[in-house]
Amino acid sequence: MLWLITHAGARWWLYGWIVWEIFTLTLIWLYPTLIAPLFNRFLPLQDEALRARIINLLQRCGFASGGIFVMDGSKRSQHGNAYFTGFGAHKRIVFFDTLLKSLQPDEIEAVLAHELGHFKHGHVRKRLVLMALVSLAAFALLGTLIDAEWFLAGLGVQHSSHAGALLLFLLVTPYFSAVLQPLSSYWMRKHEFEADDFAAAQTDAHNLIHALVKLYEENAASLTPDRLYSAYHDSHPPAPVRISHLTAKLAAQSAP
Repeated sequence: MLWLITHAGARWWLYGWIVWEIFTLTLIWLYPTLIAPLFNRFLPLQDEALRARIINLLQRCGFASGGIFVMDGSKRSQHGNAYFTGFGAHKRIVFFDTLLKSLQPDEIEAVLAHELGHFKHGHVRKRLVLMALVSLAAFALLGTLIDAEWFLAGLGVQHSSHAGALLLFLLVTPYFSAVLQPLSSYWMRKHEFEADDFAAAQTDAHNLIHALVKLYEENAASLTPDRLYSAYHDSHPPAPVRISHLTAKLAAQSAP
């Protein structure tokens, strides 16, 4: 980045953003098969009955998977989770071993249906696009500030340099992003509700409710966080809010 600042001219920030995006997407592409296995062990799912249930769900949802794997998450914590990762035909379904031990098969299917809901609604793609736009804005802002004497002087820097300006920008960035945090949290919680709705349409919502209660307990998440704190910080709605939303879905489905 420092080389681009010095040699790429006034539009170095645009070229820097392009390099950053290529770097980020490359890491996401390599993560499932090259990076993640450096830190955890991934083994194909051995439970044939559960595998058949999952494959049936994937077919109903039109999801093409490059494999179904179990990760040894218990080596670090009892946190339970399931996710899919990768692009195109290289997408992998991953279950934490802790999740498989704590949930029943129908509850596991409901949790996976929730994750597939993120895929069907394009949440991952939308988040990548948003991250790209935010990083573009950040690079453009840095391009404006890097030679601004008032920016450096305002932070007490007497001898300016590109390296110093870059470091200072990284240090003050969290204060800029703090303003956007509640909007980001709201958007992420909206995605969680959409994924819950998808799971309730594909599986029995009762199973997802039971799974959520177990996961929130095992992950030691507060069931009654402060409303304002949660609205600002939390990317996932509190458990009672999600359960109430799912219960309302069940009532609407059973209504004549």
